[in-house]
Amino acid sequence: MPYPKRTAALVSAAALAGPVLLLSAPAARADVVNVDYRCKTPIGAKSAVSPIDIRAVRSGSGYRITMSWQKGVSSSPVELGKGAMNPSATIRLGGADSGTLAVTGPANAAAIPADTPIKISDLSGTYTPRKTGKVTFTAATLTIKALGTTTTCDPSNNPGPSLTLSVMAAGGSGSSSSSSSSSSSSSGGSAGRLPQTGPADSAVALGTLGGTVLLAGAAGALWLTRRNPAVRR
Repeated sequence: MPYPKRTAALVSAAALAGPVLLLSAPAARADVVNVDYRCKTPIGAKSAVSPIDIRAVRSGSGYRITMSWQKGVSSSPVELGKGAMNPSATIRLGGADSGTLAVTGPANAAAIPADTPIKISDLSGTYTPRKTGKVTFTAATLTIKALGTTTTCDPSNNPGPSLTLSVMAAGGSGSSSSSSSSSSSSSGGSAGRLPQTGPADSAVALGTLGGTVLLAGAAGALWLTRRNPAVRR
């Protein structure tokens, strides 16, 4: 291959490496899911469908999970004054993890008229990954406490996940990378292994690697440029 073409090929390959690596970074997927709640109230059974949105924001070694209702559920035969209703809920974990996550929120900020669908405020909780992989978050039981009574609402339509999140177990160890994690922990970290602390940090780490490859390619091209005149002499 002629010298100019060989140099151009090296530079092009290095420049393309960074973007390709960045495209492989993991990401979260969120969906608004309709949940058909069947509620057991002090005055009998009630039902209501509400779209549920679950979001995640990185917080330290875990995630701040927020669950939102776009429509009201259940109702009360009497007015609920300000601060009279206290909601809480559970989110079912699936995929790489299992169990439930408890989320809570503030009491109602304004009075709720009688026989009016109860609008639930955003409920939040902290999720700390215990395993590495994709974890799903699905609406589970909603609990409403008001005026000394308790109403429980459970999904009746087997809803799908509202959020799928790629996570790394706290401490950097997990079922999908147990062999590499054990070797790095004994030596204080492997020099050739990317730091993995979650979707956002993985993207930064992969971008760093792409930049390193780009600089290495450029350095190689410069070395060939300086070496070529010497060879011709």
